[in-house]
Amino acid sequence: MCNEGKADRIVRVVLGFVIIGWGVVAHNWWGAVGLVPLLTGAIGFCPLYLPLGINTGCKVEHSEENTQ
Repeated sequence: MCNEGKADRIVRVVLGFVIIGWGVVAHNWWGAVGLVPLLTGAIGFCPLYLPLGINTGCKVEHSEENTQ
């Protein structure tokens, strides 16, 4: 199951690395927060999108019946 489009995933992965990098440079454990966008971008699924009904581009495939 996925609910993130390609652009959304790229932004999340880049943002995740930036936050983690900032945490390393600043010697701050808050950089660990960067794992959230990094992981959600890597797997293509955001749990927060479910209750909000958001889908930024991943298409749901439906099986089509043969009508012939």
